Amino acid sequence: MSPEQSTIPVPRLQLRQPFVISGVSIDAGERHLVDLPVSRLSNHTPVSIPVHVLHGARPGPSMFITAAIHGDELNGVEIIRRVLRLLSPGNLSGTLMCAPIVNAYGFIGRSRYLPDRRDLNRSFPGSAGGSLAGRIANLLLTEVVQRSQIGIDLHTAAIHRVNLPQIRCEYLKYPRLKQLSEAFGAPVVVDSPERQGSLRKAAREKGVDVLVYEGGEGLRFDDFAIEAGVNGIAGVMLEMGMLELPDGVEAAPRAAAAGPVFANASRWVRAPEGGIFRTSKRIGAAVNEGEVIGHIANPYEDVDVPVVAPRRGIIIGRTTLPIVNLGDALFHIAWSAEREAKVVPDSGKVVEAAEPIMDEDEIL
Repeated sequence: MSPEQSTIPVPRLQLRQPFVISGVSIDAGERHLVDLPVSRLSNHTPVSIPVHVLHGARPGPSMFITAAIHGDELNGVEIIRRVLRLLSPGNLSGTLMCAPIVNAYGFIGRSRYLPDRRDLNRSFPGSAGGSLAGRIANLLLTEVVQRSQIGIDLHTAAIHRVNLPQIRCEYLKYPRLKQLSEAFGAPVVVDSPERQGSLRKAAREKGVDVLVYEGGEGLRFDDFAIEAGVNGIAGVMLEMGMLELPDGVEAAPRAAAAGPVFANASRWVRAPEGGIFRTSKRIGAAVNEGEVIGHIANPYEDVDVPVVAPRRGIIIGRTTLPIVNLGDALFHIAWSAEREAKVVPDSGKVVEAAEPIMDEDEIL
């Protein structure tokens, strides 16, 4: 090498700082599984929240994905497993934290709740010295949630009910959430107020935007809901600039009709009689006001009691049980109140009032 060549400065790559979580340092372009210690079972078995951390090679936003906050909601666990198989930290901008099983107690016991019957998603922000639910909530919030700019919390319906893949957020209040919901691409986006004690509410107070994804049924895998969740997460990561399409590949333009249905009102249709419930209506079906969407009969009388849609909308959830009691929730119908108001202004019709979006264990 000549003396002239030896004096030429060699440019150095600007490396990202390591990402540190629970005392574990993760270099840029690396992936680690980090255990957040929770407690020990009565037989001394340790319990933790395992978190996959992908610290991208390039700078970008931080994002979290959580599943099984309710231990019987399994689709999110499989969604995260499939997402992680598709990603490499070397091709990632920013940092991704994935907690496939937040509520290990409920997951092992096939239960929605913690051992003390507390709902973890009503225990945020929690505290380091509170109940078991409060401690888990505080740990997740401090180590994962508040270190992110965006989060996706994966849920399903409770057992014996099924939900159409949908996003729940306050899209009317926060335009950025509407933009991210469109990028997710679920069939329906429901404007849902943030509930006190929920992860979504606690994250909002920390300045973190969260989309709640609902799809499928408790204690069941639903491939349609799982695939929609995987594709939706990829869409949000592309929107956030965390992923890039391969060279030469351009995002296909989305037709206006292919976008999600934005709904800001919904109502459960309840059983007008106890008996044997029959319907051919599936989640995602459109219904009209006054349409017969099911029947209830019993083995002793030759009488069919019709179940009637109270208004026009789309079925975003329904029971999976054929045996029902008077007042049981059968169909969850959603619609856009603004769009309806434009269609029939000052019609003088008495319109069924919408209900607040309820938690799954409140829809009895």
